[in-house]
Parts: sequence; structure tokens; C-alpha cells
Amino acid sequence: MNAPLLCDSLLELDHRVATLTLNRDDVRNALTGTRLIDEIVSVADWVNRCDDVSVLVITGAGSAFSAGGNVKDMARRSGDFAGGVAEVAQRYRRGIQRIPLALNDVEVPVIAAINGAAVGAGFDLANMADIRLASSRATFGETFLNLGIIPGDGGAWFMQRLIGYQQAFELTLSGRMVTAAEARTLGVVLEVLEPEQLMPRVMELAARFAAQPAKAVRLTKRLMKMAQRMELRDFLDLCASFQGMCHNEAEHLEAVQRMLKK
Repeated sequence: MNAPLLCDSLLELDHRVATLTLNRDDVRNALTGTRLIDEIVSVADWVNRCDDVSVLVITGAGSAFSAGGNVKDMARRSGDFAGGVAEVAQRYRRGIQRIPLALNDVEVPVIAAINGAAVGAGFDLANMADIRLASSRATFGETFLNLGIIPGDGGAWFMQRLIGYQQAFELTLSGRMVTAAEARTLGVVLEVLEPEQLMPRVMELAARFAAQPAKAVRLTKRLMKMAQRMELRDFLDLCASFQGMCHNEAEHLEAVQRMLKK
């Protein structure tokens, strides 16, 4: 399946690992005022329809992972931030709020490689991934209240599920910046690496995931997402159905044979 055509980001596919690089360093990979919202959503949809993809990696080019919303546009009340209450609300629904819906529906593991600052909606974007690895130079901030606005992209939903209500509340209400080391302590990131080691380690982890049976990987991720909102009895019924599917897939028999040969 053909990959989407992108202008403000780069997409590579290598050994079943798709890497999406936000490529607007001139605005620190701001999500608003660029094509990045549309391109992230397009790539998420493509990943779900492309059987050649088993992992999606998201990272940023330049000094930042993503600065989130364009503050200059906020100051001018232009672009995504122009108009009255109803107009701004509609623009959020048709704009940046498409990202959490799209990424939450991605069927393969999503790894965020946080190379630099992840601020506001950029921090939230990282938290929408399944796993986050960070450069030691990375910083994080849920800075919406510093600008007199709320996390309008769903960040409050993702963060408390990631690190718990109390810690998410403190970060959101204080608006303070967090180092990569503290982010690891809080449970925001899985690992912190030196800048030159970040992408090699991310790709090592992605390759490990991509080497697993592809259909079972997608079903496993779906199970882990659904486990967050299902009762145990219903969840076990779903597991039984998914397991029946797995036992009738060629990739299962191939994996069993490889195991027996060992």
C-alpha cells in the first residue's frame, strides 16, 4: 500500500518499522499552523491499513520533539485560535483533536522517541504513544495553564492514565517543566539515553516488536487497550475469541515450529 504524501514530516519504512519524523524545526515542530496534524492522522490511518507495518515510531527533527500549539498565532488570535467560542471549539474538533483519536486507534505499537522539548500539545502527543524513550536533553511541560488555556487536545485524559491522577494533576496545574530524569522517575518515559544513543535504542526496541508474529501483535495491542475499559469476565470472553483466531493463523504454526527446532 502506498504511503501518504507528506510535506511537513518524513516517513520511512524499514523492516516493518515505520518512522514518522516531524520536520518543521523552524517552528519547533508546532502542531498548529503547520500540516503536521493532517499528516499524523494520515500516517496513523495508513499504518492500520498497511500489513507491512508492525511498529510506528514518532520523533522530531531539530531541537524539539514538538512545541505543541503555535504561541504566536495565539497572540494574534489567528489560524486555529481565531474567532468566537463556537468557532474555536469547532476548529479544535476538526483539527488537533483528530490526533488523539487517530493515535488511540493505531493497531500497532507506537513508540515516541523524544529528542528535545515536548511542550503542551507536544507533551500530550508523546503521551499518546504506547512507550516513550527520551534523550537526556529532552524536557517536558504540560504548560497550558501558563497561557491561560486548558489541555484541549485530550492531554488530561492520557496523562493521568499514564502516571496517576495526583502526579498528573500537579504537573498540569503547576505548568512546570520537567527534565528527562524526572520524567523517568514519574513514569512518563521508559528510558533516558544520551542523544546519540536515542534512535539506535528506539530502533532496537522497535525491531524486537516487529519480529513478533504480525497479526498477533495487532490483536495483543487491541487487547491491552480494551482491558482498560472492560470487566474481567467480558475481557476473558474476548481473549478466548482472539486466541481462537491466533491458533488458526499460519504465523502461529510457523512460530511453534521455530520454537520446537530450538
